[in-house]
Amino acid sequence: MTLDDYILTHMEPESDYLKALWRTAHVHLMNPRMSSGHLQGRLLKMLVEMVRPHRILEIGTYVGYSALCMAEGLRSDEDRVVTYEIDDELEDFTRTWIAGSPFGRRVEFIIGDALKQVPERGETYDFVYIDGDKRQYLECYELALQHTTPEAFILADNTLWDGHVVDEEYAHEHRTEGINAFNAYVCADPRVEKVILPIRDGLTIMKKKN
Repeated sequence: MTLDDYILTHMEPESDYLKALWRTAHVHLMNPRMSSGHLQGRLLKMLVEMVRPHRILEIGTYVGYSALCMAEGLRSDEDRVVTYEIDDELEDFTRTWIAGSPFGRRVEFIIGDALKQVPERGETYDFVYIDGDKRQYLECYELALQHTTPEAFILADNTLWDGHVVDEEYAHEHRTEGINAFNAYVCADPRVEKVILPIRDGLTIMKKKN
């Protein structure tokens, strides 16, 4: 048994629905590893339960796994996860899986560019999950700061980028450059408290200072 297997067998189990979503994504889609998966999904649900937000913004839906996990952690059907996916080729797959979930009614799934549409809608959120284009993480971060309540939590996925952030061979790869620029910027930003967790591909948790 690997350490990863040990962790997954000693924590809250993955639901049959999410397990089926994970497996179907691996069969039918390219880059299925982009889906959050069991460990990170249960962590997202628990963080939402701890923070108790009413409105969550997600940038980068992919198959909807993370959106459904966060929706599961919300307190009521009146609360919402508003999630943006820029790749319209994923729409039919993702919309079907979100609609089929018992928590799908808490998710507003939008095909479009969050960087353009969030300012147009003018809404405010108290929890943000960034998991879109790594080259645009800085723009997504600033967007999140502008459209969140005081003391909101902002999460960013993939911030260790398979260890490439400390690998000289990847220093000039565009996505690695984007992640490194984001990490350095957040580290020096006095507007937030921050911590990086070495979970899967790295998860940065930030709390906006009041």
